[in-house]
Parts: sequence; C-alpha cells; structure tokens
Amino acid sequence: MKADRRVVYISLGAVLLTIISLFIFKSVQLKEEKQIVRKQEYTTEKSIPKKNVEIVLKNKEQEKQAENNIVYDGMTMEELTDKLNRSLKSSLSATGNLFATKALELGLDPYLSIAIVLHETGCTWDCSTLVKQCNNVGGIKGYPTCGNGSYKYFPTLEEGINGYMDNLYNNYVALGLTTPELINPKYASSRTWATQVNRYIDKIKAS
Repeated sequence: MKADRRVVYISLGAVLLTIISLFIFKSVQLKEEKQIVRKQEYTTEKSIPKKNVEIVLKNKEQEKQAENNIVYDGMTMEELTDKLNRSLKSSLSATGNLFATKALELGLDPYLSIAIVLHETGCTWDCSTLVKQCNNVGGIKGYPTCGNGSYKYFPTLEEGINGYMDNLYNNYVALGLTTPELINPKYASSRTWATQVNRYIDKIKAS
C-alpha cells in the first residue's frame, strides 16, 4: 500500500515538475518576444522621427528658398535689380528690373548683358544720343533706322532693351558665344572690346 502511494506521489511530482517547467519556458519565451517587439518599436520610433526631421528640414529649406525667391547669383529679384541699378545711370536709370527680367527669361547672364550695354552706350555716366533719341541700347543695326544712320530705331526704351536682349541671345549666346572673348569677333571690330566689357562685368559685380 505504501509502495502504491509512493508511486502516486512520484507521478504527481513529475506532472507538477513538468507543469512548472512548461510555465517557466513559456514565461521566458513570452519575455523574449516582448523584448523583440520593444526593440522593433524602438527601432521604428528612432527611424521615423529621423525621416520626419529630414522631411521637415527639406520643407523648411524649400519654404525659405521660395520665400527668398533666389533668382541669380544667390540674390532675390529685388536684390539683383538693385545691384544692376547701381550701374545704370542717365536714360537707363532704374531699368535694372527690365534687364533682369528679360535676362532670366532668356537664360542670359545679367552682368554680361548690362556690361555690353554700358560699353556701347556709356550709360555708367551719360547715355549716348543713340539711346536718348533711338532707344537703341546695344548698337543694334536694322530697320526702321534712326535718322540717316544704319542703327535701328525702337519706339520705347523697353522695346529697345528687349530687342537688344533678344539679339544677344539669338545671334550669340544660343550659338555658344557666351563670353566677351567669344562674342568679340562677331559683335565688334575692336580687339580690346572683350577686355573692356570684362571690366564692366567686374564693376557690376563689385557694386
């Protein structure tokens, strides 16, 4: 009888031990799963904010760019206009916006465009009669002529500026003549023309 009880006790103990072992195993397994989930959540929490920060910074940069509206050489349209106006005197005073707008529209260098005008017209101080009487800012030849000469007459100063800029783009820049040195042989007979235009470019940049 005692032997039977011993067998029963041993069996119950084995069953109990098995249950405890299973409980411990499940507890450890559950703990490991929770750690994995937490690790995943931690990684997600760390990665998402980083992406968000990058997006926010990018948006802020775009907003700042849009707000400042950088158009050329790190300047806004207003700043570029003011810079150009500092070199334009006499009849071309305060026409910087016309030059800047047309240059950006055509993809021209505003400095180069105005440097040629200043060399051709002398409008750093007092514009030539060709500008004052014919609104011709670039020494453009054509019809209708101004007086008895071969230079073209433009009804308004704005038309003269646009006509000059169109000519510079279509007959020079669009053909790959993008610097004073490359433009010189076709634009002027003087061999020092490019050197003088470059000096005006330097003055405009420094203004």
